[in-house]
Formats: sequence, structure tokens, C-alpha cells
Amino acid sequence: MRKLILASSSIHRKKLLNQLKLRFTVVSPNIDETRKKNEPISRFVKRLSKEKAMKVACNNKNSIVIGSDEVAVVNNKILGKPLTASNAKKQLRLISGKKVTFKTGICVACLSEKKLYSSVVNYSIIMKNLNDSQITNYIKKEDMLNCAGSIRIEGLAIGLIKKTSGSDPTSIIGLPLIKLSHYLEKIGYTII
Repeated sequence: MRKLILASSSIHRKKLLNQLKLRFTVVSPNIDETRKKNEPISRFVKRLSKEKAMKVACNNKNSIVIGSDEVAVVNNKILGKPLTASNAKKQLRLISGKKVTFKTGICVACLSEKKLYSSVVNYSIIMKNLNDSQITNYIKKEDMLNCAGSIRIEGLAIGLIKKTSGSDPTSIIGLPLIKLSHYLEKIGYTII
């Protein structure tokens, strides 16, 4: 069985991949994650996921490497990680009552097999109308400063959401496991 590598420093992606009960190692790809001028959002996350996978795959040609990247989008504007409580408050006010689409790029590469699979998985949420008290309490109680759009769906953010839609609920956390499983099977890596 070929070695499996997750090209990511994200603890959330590592936790998700652990759900598949696979043995894997983690290598941080350390790439430039700057969006190119006028680059469409879907192309941006797909490019970053591919660059992450390829950077690690070049040094691990016999391994299967997984790269992923995610952004939250509202009104065609990317919401990054808030990093501060003040930014989180602004983001949550902005997305209150709105549809937020999480675009997650996924890439699986195995250079020795000359195989590379890459796509973008969209998952949308519709936020409840949030008042200042809800926003303040959420920020106090939840560790979400490193989550796109201040949304940590696997935590307390579930209480801020009115509705979700999409083909792969794990994509909102940063690694679409349904699509990943499909790509691993295409490469010949057995999951079950």
C-alpha cells in the first residue's frame, strides 16, 4: 500500500481524514496563498489545493498526496479567517441572514502513477438573522478565529444556521471526504 500524505497544517483537515481510519502522515506545503488579480474564486481554491498537493508530491513521488483549500463566499466576496474577535464580529454581522457558500478545492496526486484528480466542492449555508447578543456570546464561547467566515460548523456555529445544502457536508470543515474517497478509489487506494 502506497504512503498517504495530507499536504496541510490544518488540524481540522487532519481530524476529518482520521474519520476514514487511514494511516497517513502530514506535511505542511508552505505555499504562497495569494489570490491572483481577477482570478475567479473557484479557480483560486482549485489552484491552491493543486499547488499544495504538487509541492509535497514532488518530494514524495511514490506517495498519494492530498491537497485542499477552502474559502467562505458571501455576495461574491471572500471571507477569510477573522484572526481577531473584532473581525469575527464584522464578519458575523455581514453574513447575518445571508447565504454563505463554502468553496473547497480538493486535489489528489500520485506522480508515480501519473494520476491527478482535482475539483471544487460547494456547500452552502443560510444564516439566521443574528443579534448582537448572539454574536458576542458565540465569539466568547467558540474557538473560530482560524475558521473561514468565522463559522466553525462542527462546533457552536450550528446554532447560528437556518439551513444547509450541498453534496458533501464535510467540505464545509475543509476536506470533502466523499470526493476524496472517490479520488482515492480511482487511484486504487482501498478505503474499506
